[in-house]
Amino acid sequence: MGSIPEFSILKGEKHQLPSGPDYLLHRLFERCAAANPSSPALFSETDNIDPTHTFAQLDALSSKIARVLLNQVQRLKCKPNDDGDYIVGVSLSPGAPLIATILAIWKIGAAYMPVEPSIPRQRAIHILQDSNPIFVVGETRDLHEHASILLYFDLINLSQEQVGTIIPDKDCLQCAKNKEPLAAVLYTSGSTGAPKGVRLPHRAVLNRLQWQWRVFPFTQNEKSCVFKTALSFVDSVGEMFAPLLQGRALVTVPRTTVADPGKLAEVLAKHQVRRLVLVPSLLRALLLVARERPKLLRGLHLWVCSGEELHLEVARDFFKAFPSGSHLANFYGSTEVMGDVTFFLFKTVADIEWVRQSEARVPIGIAVDNTIIYLLDKQFRPVLSGEQGEVFVAGLNVANGYVNNRDPTKFIANPFATDQAVYSTLYHTGDFGRIVKGNLVYEGRADSQIKVRGHRVDLSEIQKALHGVRGLDKVIVLCYKQGKPEQAVLAFVTMTRGTSIPTPQIEATLQKMLASYMMPQIIVLDNFPLLVNGKIDRQLLLKNYEQKQEESLRGVSSVQLDLSLCPESHLEAAEALLETVRSVLGAALKTDVLSLRANFYQLGGNSLNSIFTITKLQDQGYNIGISDFISANTLRDVVERMVIKKALEASEMDKENLVPEQLYTAHMLSHEHKDSVYRIIIESFYEKSDIEKWLRPPLERRDYKTLLDAFWDQVVEKNLSFLIKDREGRDVGAALNFDVYDEPEVHLECKLMIVFEFLEHVESQVRDKHLPKGKGKVVHSFMMGTEPALTPAENVDVIKFMEEEVLRLARRKSFEGIFTTNTSPLTQQLGTDIFGYKPLLETQINKFVMVDGSMPFKEAPDWQVAVCCWRKI
Repeated sequence: MGSIPEFSILKGEKHQLPSGPDYLLHRLFERCAAANPSSPALFSETDNIDPTHTFAQLDALSSKIARVLLNQVQRLKCKPNDDGDYIVGVSLSPGAPLIATILAIWKIGAAYMPVEPSIPRQRAIHILQDSNPIFVVGETRDLHEHASILLYFDLINLSQEQVGTIIPDKDCLQCAKNKEPLAAVLYTSGSTGAPKGVRLPHRAVLNRLQWQWRVFPFTQNEKSCVFKTALSFVDSVGEMFAPLLQGRALVTVPRTTVADPGKLAEVLAKHQVRRLVLVPSLLRALLLVARERPKLLRGLHLWVCSGEELHLEVARDFFKAFPSGSHLANFYGSTEVMGDVTFFLFKTVADIEWVRQSEARVPIGIAVDNTIIYLLDKQFRPVLSGEQGEVFVAGLNVANGYVNNRDPTKFIANPFATDQAVYSTLYHTGDFGRIVKGNLVYEGRADSQIKVRGHRVDLSEIQKALHGVRGLDKVIVLCYKQGKPEQAVLAFVTMTRGTSIPTPQIEATLQKMLASYMMPQIIVLDNFPLLVNGKIDRQLLLKNYEQKQEESLRGVSSVQLDLSLCPESHLEAAEALLETVRSVLGAALKTDVLSLRANFYQLGGNSLNSIFTITKLQDQGYNIGISDFISANTLRDVVERMVIKKALEASEMDKENLVPEQLYTAHMLSHEHKDSVYRIIIESFYEKSDIEKWLRPPLERRDYKTLLDAFWDQVVEKNLSFLIKDREGRDVGAALNFDVYDEPEVHLECKLMIVFEFLEHVESQVRDKHLPKGKGKVVHSFMMGTEPALTPAENVDVIKFMEEEVLRLARRKSFEGIFTTNTSPLTQQLGTDIFGYKPLLETQINKFVMVDGSMPFKEAPDWQVAVCCWRKI
């Protein structure tokens, strides 16, 4: 007799969900709040005014907002959309307002839908028109002509009159056409060239969370989890509510911190976070941080990769960084199935060897609870185990289709279901897979969809956007090395006859239509290569691109290196950097001449190849940190940081020959030092200004002289400032300090007054809440400058000496600590890593609004922040 064939079907364990209203997420939160009223629910790295909320406070706040929303529904006589759904758009930044608003939306019986403030306007308009929300809760009225906007702060004002008690089910909105209420509507990239909304019910969210709580339970010492993912990405749902519904606190993190892996690692360590969900590209970045600062990430026990293919070499690197005690999980799924439907767990390095011997690709594993995975052939029959088939999913994680019933063939009746209550609907993923040794292995896509930084992107959507650019003739969008570390989205275009459009202009137009992660690399051609049947030869396009990449890697690229503006002391580091950038970016470089004036990301860099660049530089002996690299405006800034790092390392290794007390002496300021101090401070701040450079028109040297004139006499009188001299008696540094509660009032008739208003705005929040009160308690390290002619190594030594001298001065005068505000990414890192300052407040510079409503630093990039720091004595 022959053996019975084994079909490619994976079935997860079956576990009951709560019945009745007990499975609704807001009801679970209300019970959790009642059981843990005084426990912290939110720690916000974003909200500067009230960074902590207890469960009772968050529950009461959300209930008050819910009552205001219900009043608005009645006042506006809101009706459900064509699907029978009540949807509320949410356009809020991460923080307590966002979490409270989502809970409030659930409490009124509606679903939330992200319309993130940062997404392109045209994309936001499409989402609003397609979904027809009853209104949008936002921070501004930017989209008022396309939807009814309710400002969050207006809701808060109205909520003061409301009671923070539970809203009875009878008062909630009813979804007439739905068997079950929706929790969220999340928009993903669509195959028709337009985003489509996935309708996720409470049941799907809870099934995903309940499985996680069972298989990856929170430990007793796991008190906080981090929320860092974009709200439109499905992983954000689990990041927010897996902890909150289990009585754990949520740490909300601003986008600027997430973009800087070094800062993110510091937040994780600060809050003792034990688990993290991330895409493999961010995992690579954090492994680089672990290499630089090995103790920072050792508290993380569970690392979950999701959204992109995880490669075996990355898993190997993980266990090199964390040889014991940490687990690496690989999750698979999509928005349509609540993010994850299979998982594979690496517990030790031995699991890597098992994968290597059995399969070249990292498995995506076994099915989660109440889920069945089918691999089917073109005739819709299960394939035999080991054979490739298309992946279909049935179970409680499956969504209720798309908004307006788009793509109905993606959600179909399950002909194999024996339990219609659980497995009635099949979702067609479009992925191929095989089952190897009981685990599902991903084998690619059946269509033009790819994953970019965890987001699903349909190349046809990018192609449609390019067709909307006036002057372009033919367009084709391809993915180079899909799923590999070298993956790149390429847009090949030709132009209409007589038209010449600069590439930056094409990119600027696309940025209004596409999310940042969807932006392709533009390649302009005279004409497309054709096959004999007249169709475009896609493989030749990719082959030609790869050939250019290989030429670059062999060092025969035509891109020239421009070192003309580089000082001699920086030449070695500059050459190493430019050679490395040219090698890593290869054909992606958007220039024929690579100079230090260029910005890495404008040249064609991205988060992934920035990590490769940093790793290659470290291999050459330049231990530049990832935070230093990604926050640099230009490659010249990167070079300066490389040189300073080397100088710091040299000074640490050669302390016998480089003792600051022997090299330099400090002299309390007197009027005879005035000319030297003026020269040092003016030149230092004029040449190296961090926030002043964004003012228009720009500052002049005389503005800094005006400032010094305004308080010079008081600087000398307070006797807290000093001048630094070297062994030869040359003036090489100056430090101006005040008592925080005894500072001179300054009124300037120049643009520097704007800087003072900004500093007062941020520093007053820290001074009033975090610093010891009273005169004689806190030294304010106000301005430090060094002689411009110093070498990088000398500059580092003088800064170190001045920091140590401020500390000695504060101790002599019995101060309790030192307060300072840093606006340079380099001084911010030196302050925390070298001098022991603790960051108390981080403020994004470009969001500062003057009393007249103007935004003087609006041109500054989002990553540029001011950090108020404290060093306790």
